[in-house]
Amino acid sequence: MSSRIEQVIDEIEEYIEGCKYQSFSNTKIIVNKEELEELLSELRMKTPDEIKRYQKIISNKEAILADAQSKADTIIAQAQVQTSELINEHQIMQQAYAQANEIVMTASNQAQEILDNATNDANSIRLAAIQYTDDILKNLGTIIGHAMDSTKARSESLLASLQNCYDMVNSNRSELMPMEEPSPQPIEEDPQG
Repeated sequence: MSSRIEQVIDEIEEYIEGCKYQSFSNTKIIVNKEELEELLSELRMKTPDEIKRYQKIISNKEAILADAQSKADTIIAQAQVQTSELINEHQIMQQAYAQANEIVMTASNQAQEILDNATNDANSIRLAAIQYTDDILKNLGTIIGHAMDSTKARSESLLASLQNCYDMVNSNRSELMPMEEPSPQPIEEDPQG
């Protein structure tokens, strides 16, 4: 099941794919600024909600541990009550003492097992939430990187095309007026700079 963030990212990609190309260009597109800003705004609003949801899952660890501690305390209290009752019976005092120790030991083991299980469950939930959030952020980073690479390639292609047109115009002018001194060539700009 995909998250709303992934759905918004898919909508942005579909929107960009559906945009018309600018006149005389096969690389530049015409974008409705309001529509794109609306999609980006929704993405910004959804990201904190999803992260809060995973933080809430992580914070449930404390509730799970508190519940386990409460159950453990209850078991120990019951064991202590049973121990007191057994010790108060004079005829079976020795037997009661042995049973009481056994009950306390069993209760302590059960309490520790409950705490261990609760800790493991909480850690598993936390790790799953962190992994999911990391996957979403990784996917978003890949999409942004791809968009940057695509934009850079389109810009370089446009500059090369314009340079070819410029060279052709100068060549045609030179053929028309062979005696004139050709205009100086423009310095090609670094597209990254």
